[in-house]
Amino acid sequence: MSGHSKWANIKRKKGAADAQKGKIFTKLGREIQVAVREGGGPDPASNSKLKDIISKAKAANMPNDNIQRSIKKAMGEGSAENIEEIVYEGYGPGGIAVIVEVMTDNRNRTASDVRHIFDKNGGNLGSSGCVSFMFDKKGLLIVANDGSRDEEEVMMDALDSGAEDFTSTEETFEIMTAPTDFSAVRDALEEKGYVFETAELSMIPQNYSKLEDEAQIAQMEKMLDMLDDNDDVMEVYHNWETDDE
Repeated sequence: MSGHSKWANIKRKKGAADAQKGKIFTKLGREIQVAVREGGGPDPASNSKLKDIISKAKAANMPNDNIQRSIKKAMGEGSAENIEEIVYEGYGPGGIAVIVEVMTDNRNRTASDVRHIFDKNGGNLGSSGCVSFMFDKKGLLIVANDGSRDEEEVMMDALDSGAEDFTSTEETFEIMTAPTDFSAVRDALEEKGYVFETAELSMIPQNYSKLEDEAQIAQMEKMLDMLDDNDDVMEVYHNWETDDE
């Protein structure tokens, strides 16, 4: 079941994350706080949103002490932030569809920052829903293809656990689930000893677009860098298909 890599869409983002662990942990801490406050309390057994974020944090190698500190902060131990979740949609250079998920304590500041990043790099911020119809929300589980398990074994384990799609590359096994099945599939595979490089709900593009113009490619790279560097930006999804390295 080899095919186009869904991982290619976020490979670059993961590389940036690896280089900025401290910043990533700060952003994950915000997600944990919001999950505790809005998802149903500090117990992941009864708060599925929190359970999913903790799984995502562990896949990013976030220390358990950091996770627990964020949970306590959400429960009022220490300073608490009034954080809201906002999703921006728009187009990058060449019409590339872009979704930006943020968590912010200042809506006006963040909206201005995101709009500036789009405008500065040949894009334009659109209205809610202008590109999200081009994406499907999916559970995404990434396992390193390091030779410890063969492709058929991983594929059968994934499908038996309830996954809906499986893709293999030279570097990874990529397991896709329906959003409602994500937690169950992840838990079933963890019980079989799988360790994930990525374990999260993600927006997967239905179709990908390439950029041929070198100036537009440079603009798109710069836009993604600026969005990644913004403290309020949590996730960036796009349908730009880059050439494999």
